Amino acid sequence: MAKKKHKWLKFRHKVIRNVAYCILYPYARLKYNIKIRKFKEQEKRPYLILLNHQTPFDQFFVGMSFKGPIYYLATEDIFSMGFLSKVIKYLVAPIPIKKQTTDASAVMNCIRITREGGTIAIAPEGNRTYSGETLYMNPAIAPLARKLGLPILLYRIEGGYGAEPRWTDKVRRGKMEAYVSEVISPEEYKDLDNEQLMERIRKGLYVNEAKVDVPFKSNRRAEYLERAIYVCPFCGLSRFESNRNEITCKGCGKEVIYNEDKTLTGKGFDLPFTFVKDWYDYQEDFINRLDLTPFHEKALYEDEIQLRQVIVYKKKILLIKKAAIKLYANKLTIDENSENGLILNFDEISAISVLGRNKLNLYIADKIYQFKGNKRFNALKYVNIYFKYKNISRGDTDGKFLGL
Repeated sequence: MAKKKHKWLKFRHKVIRNVAYCILYPYARLKYNIKIRKFKEQEKRPYLILLNHQTPFDQFFVGMSFKGPIYYLATEDIFSMGFLSKVIKYLVAPIPIKKQTTDASAVMNCIRITREGGTIAIAPEGNRTYSGETLYMNPAIAPLARKLGLPILLYRIEGGYGAEPRWTDKVRRGKMEAYVSEVISPEEYKDLDNEQLMERIRKGLYVNEAKVDVPFKSNRRAEYLERAIYVCPFCGLSRFESNRNEITCKGCGKEVIYNEDKTLTGKGFDLPFTFVKDWYDYQEDFINRLDLTPFHEKALYEDEIQLRQVIVYKKKILLIKKAAIKLYANKLTIDENSENGLILNFDEISAISVLGRNKLNLYIADKIYQFKGNKRFNALKYVNIYFKYKNISRGDTDGKFLGL
């Protein structure tokens, strides 16, 4: 006899949501100075909420706009933390999805929750922005929305990049706003093809914070910007080190100030960028134009990391406490000069992704390896070079997409 499935939706989720609201709403208002608009048109029916992703607190902002529990898609990392993962699953029952892969089980779970009357929230970017501009959105969102058949709510978060950019550990005091900007009913999108629906979603969620608005106050504004930046406009591939409101290129020594209005200023020289987005775009263009041929034998970068294996939906196992990782044009090596050194060819890696601020996940066959460096570790460059290699391998020499 087939085992009976338990309901995903539990009464305790409503209780926990209400208790969490009482605690988190004043906390969010105080910490982020955010205006969270209630969705007053909410009916007693499920919805599909799509949001742009700016801060690690975004899911809580969403939850504060609605009555009742919301079920969020969450990466396997959340479910691989042992006892803590069990607590999270018990309290809020997020929907597991394997990052950077096609996960049919996640789709089936979404359908199951919809049939039980649950509201689902998804960030179509699947990543937080490094630059303040909304990222690439997975086009699979449109057919999923059509399959679920729910009203689509486009939920905009504005000011999040100024308050807490992905590369920092510190929240800056400014202004934020979070609200439902548009409702797309099933009757509306049934006449749209998937690309038309996707375009409407992209347009509704697009945010570009490369602009001067309110000041975001902090005395550590540039701290850990080196997690996002690794190309210098004056000396090319480089390393950076931040200190309080400044970041310094360790190659040429030039110092850049990150101002309260999010603008950048060269210290004693003219910087060719106004915002981090300008620098980030330049960096991507630099990598897309970079000839990788010399770097098949010569490493582009070397970092010190901890290596763990992620046992999906269970735990993480520490494999090497202190390892040297080298990035080449076509591979990664770990402790390559040691007896137990590893060579991980890009052709064998099915996906690479950044998690959180600066963790790096590698997907090889049925295994997931996680690299974690120090506070200044830049995981982004590994993703960018991997995708550059994949573009070339596919014969797509004009391919511009570098993973985010």
